[in-house]
Amino acid sequence: MRSYILSILFVVCFFPAVSAERPNVIFIMTDDHGTGAMSCYGSKINQTPNLDRIAQGGMMAKNCFVTTSLCAPSRASMLTGTYPHINRQVDIAGNFFDGYQPTFPNLMHADGYQTAVIGKWHLHSIPVGFDHYSVLDGQGTYFDPTFIHKSDIGPVWKESKGYSTDIITDKSIQWMEGRDKQRPFVLLCHYKSPHYNWEPAERFQELYQDDLPLPDTFNHQYDGPEVDRFTADIERAHEFFKIDRWIRDMPQGLTESEQKIWNYQRFMKDYLRCIAAVDENVGRILDYLDDEGLTHNTIVVYTSDNGMLQGEHGQIDKQLMQEESIRIPFLIRYPNEIPAGIEAGDFILNIDFAPTFLDYSDIKIPEAMQGVSARDVFRGQTPKDWRSSFYYRYYAHYDRERSIWGVRTTDWKLINYYVKNAPPVQQLFNLRFDAHEIHNLINNPEYSSVVRELDNLVLAYEREFKLPTELLDQIYAKPGELISIPRMRKEVRRLNKEIDANTKELAHE
Repeated sequence: MRSYILSILFVVCFFPAVSAERPNVIFIMTDDHGTGAMSCYGSKINQTPNLDRIAQGGMMAKNCFVTTSLCAPSRASMLTGTYPHINRQVDIAGNFFDGYQPTFPNLMHADGYQTAVIGKWHLHSIPVGFDHYSVLDGQGTYFDPTFIHKSDIGPVWKESKGYSTDIITDKSIQWMEGRDKQRPFVLLCHYKSPHYNWEPAERFQELYQDDLPLPDTFNHQYDGPEVDRFTADIERAHEFFKIDRWIRDMPQGLTESEQKIWNYQRFMKDYLRCIAAVDENVGRILDYLDDEGLTHNTIVVYTSDNGMLQGEHGQIDKQLMQEESIRIPFLIRYPNEIPAGIEAGDFILNIDFAPTFLDYSDIKIPEAMQGVSARDVFRGQTPKDWRSSFYYRYYAHYDRERSIWGVRTTDWKLINYYVKNAPPVQQLFNLRFDAHEIHNLINNPEYSSVVRELDNLVLAYEREFKLPTELLDQIYAKPGELISIPRMRKEVRRLNKEIDANTKELAHE
């Protein structure tokens, strides 16, 4: 096994008093939920009272970030505590996730925890290390979704009637009710919402009848052609015609500017309507914990697999290194240890989740994990050597000819853009004075020393995290290490043929 670099923090002080009983863990995650759509993070357009309950009863991280803003790579990093080039999930469709590598559910299961994952998995493999799984087939659908269940004869495909957010909550509560109540448990409750194609539950379809305010940077565009080169797969608000129900309703004769606003209003309202169902269902889980007397000894985490550009810079998507794309919500409540109503401004990364859960569970953190436990940070006792910067890398997908990487410090962000057969492009932002990332300072000679220091920081991180320095092509250089998209599809077809036809027969629950 390769050796990896890891700085492990050992906790020696306790505040409040730590329970001798190992905690339960409920890890709630949504898909594409940016902090701009949560009232506890200051949203002016929607209310999330049940998510706010977690924040008010525990800790809210103001600066939690992903190391890759894309669904599958981020999910793999959360499970393994490693960057995607280490856990090999660099893409959303290019390879299967190896569930037999060290993950926090695997390690907690081996140490006596009951484990379950219910909802969105999206890692192109069958979950490993779980007593129970009931996961959406692929991306899943909002209505009448098909789930893949664990059974004695292997994976079983079954269709469920209803709205996916409600069903995932039903299944989660049902599993908790049937668990062995003498043992601690880990439950991964992962919602599809509010991912594309944003279909709200019927009970929320009339929310937000009035026009929503536009983001401050809605009409901002970066100077030069570089944005068009590296954002070819990022959705622009004025080009967003993928949703049939929106296309049918669009008035004729709108200018490009009017189309942009029209599309934004439809997207944002449906997006928020989906979030309303998530908030309602999170409340059901919190109520269940209260009713069962589990609240004080259960760690409840709410987060998202990546951020979401919600019209900022005219974009609707993720992947970019802009703040709205890489920043994610992170709420954690654990009354036995975490003081209520605190905020953390320190940098927390998705690779920190796995070591933190292991730390809470009194399980040794593998040296292979590149993240560190944030347990002290969550108690308001930030270690003196806590990180003051972090490294980001987006590896591109489908064409694999584009890559984005860079570093963010407290005040600065340096972004590198690579497009095959094109000159590299850089952006430099002073976040202290330009929080919206409007003014690119890269060509200002006054900041040449800052660029030099940040370039050196990039190289230092790439050496520490054992990342290839010869750009994207090196990640895919060795045949067999990663499965290409055509090969992946062939493998899926082969796997499906091997599974007994009986197990794939859809049956309504």
